[in-house]
Amino acid sequence: MSEKTIVTGRGWQLPLFVILLCGSLIVALSFGVRSAFGLFMVPISGELGWGREVFALSIALQNLLWGVGQPFAGALADRYGPMRVILGGAILYAAGVFIMSVSTTPLLFHLSTGILIGFGLSGTGFSIVLAAVGKVVAPEKRSWALGIVTAAGSFGQFAMVPLGQSFLSAYGWQTAVLILGFTSLAMLPLAAAFRGVGERGLGGPVSAQSLGEALREASRHKGFLLLTAGFFVCGFHVAFIAAHLPSFVIDRGLDPRIGAWALGLVGLFNIIGSYSAGVLGGKYSKKYLLSTLYVLRSAIIVLFISFPMTEMTVLMFAAAMGLLWLSTVPLTSGIVAQVFGPKYMSMLTGIVFFSHQIGSFLGVWGGGYLYDTTGSYNVVWYCSIALGIFAGIVHWPIDERPLARLSPAKA
Repeated sequence: MSEKTIVTGRGWQLPLFVILLCGSLIVALSFGVRSAFGLFMVPISGELGWGREVFALSIALQNLLWGVGQPFAGALADRYGPMRVILGGAILYAAGVFIMSVSTTPLLFHLSTGILIGFGLSGTGFSIVLAAVGKVVAPEKRSWALGIVTAAGSFGQFAMVPLGQSFLSAYGWQTAVLILGFTSLAMLPLAAAFRGVGERGLGGPVSAQSLGEALREASRHKGFLLLTAGFFVCGFHVAFIAAHLPSFVIDRGLDPRIGAWALGLVGLFNIIGSYSAGVLGGKYSKKYLLSTLYVLRSAIIVLFISFPMTEMTVLMFAAAMGLLWLSTVPLTSGIVAQVFGPKYMSMLTGIVFFSHQIGSFLGVWGGGYLYDTTGSYNVVWYCSIALGIFAGIVHWPIDERPLARLSPAKA
């Protein structure tokens, strides 16, 4: 059998490129549709008479519940396979977007945009798909494959944000959201690519380790705790910028389309950044790459807020930040698989991702709250700079060597 043909289980055989393509499309849709939500903050808040905190709280809840559900979705994927989890997540996701399109009260908006889409993302987001890909790709190609799938999420952002702005301008926010809901349904048939994906993975033995043993092992590993703490910062950065950059641009008197194109440009350049991070992660130390990425984020934010804002500076900021946007994802998930093995990769990555989503919650909600109370995003930008430096420090001492039980002798 060709090494490019993957047996995912129960006789189900697919070429590697098909698995990567389907996984990439799922992530592109899941991440791309939600990336467009920031465009709707001003029109929805204005039409319905809400302050920005109402919209921001819904997106913050979405991020938080995405994180809360992620370890449980990961454990289910490790036990029953990712296909079922992706299907369930896609149904919740689409239902949330459809209800969002008819939400006219804060409570219904929180239920749809916050709760349903949040839990839907738990089953369709990076942690589930990356872990599924990581289990069927040979270890020497794992970082490269994770980079490809992560880059696809960025392509989804690049494609869906300008489309979302076009729909918004042409049809109004309710119809635009409805179109995004129908788009998200495409995730359902794509889930079939992961039918029968099990715990074995390629290039390694079946581990006899139990779920409880895996949790105890990770909780005692200093590197896992540091990785979890550092990923909090990634969530704070990307969620705050994705949700509030379009409004920040409007506040500075620029055309709303600049905010949309900025988010699209973030996605475009992160295609390069995520793929490059995956390739570099297969050759160099992932922890040092992560430290460098976070410090560079802080430096870029300092430059962005230090100069007068123009269309050019916004787009330059977006391009520079895009190179670092989701580049942390293949490196972070790659460390989890490298240190602990693929068997419980979905669950362990989900725990790390929960920290990411706590950061996302605080970045989105804190941005809205501080804007409403101070009339400015300055405090949040300063916090983002300090957190980037913090993340650069905590990744440095991580021990990314595989555990002794994964050595050939132990196997």
